[in-house]
Amino acid sequence: MYKVDLPVEQSLEEAVQRRRSAETARKARIFNTRLRVMGLDIDAVNQQVQEKKHQQNMEMQRDKAFDKLRKYHDDALLQQDIDEREKRAALHTDLTQFWATHQRVEDSRDADLKCGLKGAFRITIPEGELGPASMQVFQGEDIGEEQKRREQIKKTERDLRAQKEDNDRRHMGAKHRETLVSKEMVHQDLMGVQLHAVEEECKKAARIALDNYNQVLAAERAEKLKEQHRGEERQNLAEIWHTLTSDMMTECAEAAEREVEGGKPPRVLIDKWKGMSPKQLSAIHREREEQCLERQRQRDAEKVQEAAWKLKLLKLSRETEEEERRTAELRRQKRIQTDHYNMQLAREQQAYQEYLNKKLYTNKPTKDYFFQFNTSSR
Repeated sequence: MYKVDLPVEQSLEEAVQRRRSAETARKARIFNTRLRVMGLDIDAVNQQVQEKKHQQNMEMQRDKAFDKLRKYHDDALLQQDIDEREKRAALHTDLTQFWATHQRVEDSRDADLKCGLKGAFRITIPEGELGPASMQVFQGEDIGEEQKRREQIKKTERDLRAQKEDNDRRHMGAKHRETLVSKEMVHQDLMGVQLHAVEEECKKAARIALDNYNQVLAAERAEKLKEQHRGEERQNLAEIWHTLTSDMMTECAEAAEREVEGGKPPRVLIDKWKGMSPKQLSAIHREREEQCLERQRQRDAEKVQEAAWKLKLLKLSRETEEEERRTAELRRQKRIQTDHYNMQLAREQQAYQEYLNKKLYTNKPTKDYFFQFNTSSR
């Protein structure tokens, strides 16, 4: 199995660095007198929520990428093991086929002796009839052959058993190493899960503390706003009561008049009384009537001007229609002339075609007829 080392230390360092950067930015924002705010900063809270969601999405994508990579490596190692086994099986098959085809016992130099002893090429000629050059079995040879062969078989069995035990030990060692690697990977995965759980608990506790702090700030701000609204309402009620009971609302002209030296009329204080005398009211009514008359004269002049303008537009539209009608008539006359000319050309073309057809069947000279055709068409 493939061993995947999760970057736990690097992730912890990055998390610590991000937290330090966030704390530095928070201190800079808090201790800045221009950006300092009292109570809950909604924009900052929303930004923190967005950053948290982005961080969670990035962590989920990273975990998915690690899972995909681990699965890919497991599949690759499994496929590699399968390919290696198939390659070994194919190599063993080819080697066995090569032995059976090119390294047979019958094709060796001493095949007559080996195969003859087994009975494949047993000598049928009597030994007395064989000459000196035909001898194959000599006296005193192959003494204890069966015992040697049994010893060789036992040695071969011992060697094969030792090889099998050695292969078993190697296989057991490989399985033990794979088990250790699997246990180490499981241990690392568990450590990563535990670290992730601890980090999530810390983040959850930090979020809960931050939410509590924000709720306390929001409650304090709401209470301050309520107190401020109550104070403003009291001030507004006091101001309304003062205005209602003042000399301006009671229209007390005597309280607004102030004597002026030099025999001048008394001066009226406008913040005490806002009434008007009959002379001022008559002047206002007279000015309003003049403005109404002036407005009526302007409306009459605009109506006259609009009627003149409509008459001019009607005249222009009629002239335009007349011009379009003349243009359409000229276009129609031109089209009629063109049609007459085309019809004349068609008749001439048809007469010339009939002449050519007649010339083809009668073989008469074309010069006289063409001259007659031209003169008649003219």
